[in-house]
Order: sequence, then structure tokens, then C-alpha cells
Amino acid sequence: MAAKSLKFVVGDYVVYPKHGVGRVIELEATEVAGVQLELYVIRFEKERMTLRVPMNKAEAVGMRKLSSQATLQEALTTLKGKPRIKRTMWSRRAQEYEAKINSGDLVSIAEVVRDLHRADDQPEQSYSERQIYEAAISRLARELAAMENIDEQTAQDKIHKVLKAA
Repeated sequence: MAAKSLKFVVGDYVVYPKHGVGRVIELEATEVAGVQLELYVIRFEKERMTLRVPMNKAEAVGMRKLSSQATLQEALTTLKGKPRIKRTMWSRRAQEYEAKINSGDLVSIAEVVRDLHRADDQPEQSYSERQIYEAAISRLARELAAMENIDEQTAQDKIHKVLKAA
């Protein structure tokens, strides 16, 4: 059975696509509507949220371990690339950006950060652009922070450094 391939233990950092990086704080067994369920209890500190994910559904919802160093390097390389701004309506691009952020894929999130980043000499972002940019950079920074065992602000500073150098 493929669902058993994902095994997390208490203390593991995990990435839940819609919420970002959280930490498994408990493995719980409970009964819901007469069915025994084994659950991962995940704590997302930034949102002050606790999520319970059935162990047999973890893979289906896209829950995964932190990215590998190779994936992190690919994401940082993506940040150095040239922004790809499509000439489509903002609402369509915003939907695409949101989908990339919610995919939980580190490289896709880095693409959103790269495409929406504005240097000091460029025009100001709109409110909705800024919101999506902040969500993307926060998600990227949280995973980087968890991987390198640093705080989120230090991780954001590192990302900004990479963006400025590009």
C-alpha cells in the first residue's frame, strides 16, 4: 500500500501544501463515526493553527518532508533568473501565482517570488501583488528556515540578498 510510504515522527518538520511548514507534535488515534483513525497532529506556529491529518490521506493531500538540498539550490537558482511576467490580465496571473504557492513546491514558490519581486528603482506593487508576494516569500523563508535551522527573518534576509544580487 503506497499510503504507508510517508512516515513522520513527532518532531518532524513537514510541508502541507495549503499552509506551509509545520511540525508534527503528536500521533493520535481517535474514533470518528465508528471508524478508527490514526492522525498526524501538525502545529503551524506562524498561523497559531493545529491541523489533524489522517495518516492514510497524508500523501493524497500532498503532505511531504522538507525539500532536499538539491531542491533548495534549484529554488535559489530560480530566484536569480529573469522574471517572467506574462501579458495576461492580473486576475488570471494572480490565480496562477496562488496555485503555485498552494502547490507546496519550493521551486514554484521561488518562481512567484522572482516574478513579483520589485527592486528599489522599479514601480511600486499593487496591494494584491504585494499580498501574494508576501505570502510566497514567507512560505519560502519558512521552509528555508526549517531546513537550515535559522529563524524566519534570517531566512528572508538571505532570500532578499539572492534577489538583490540577481
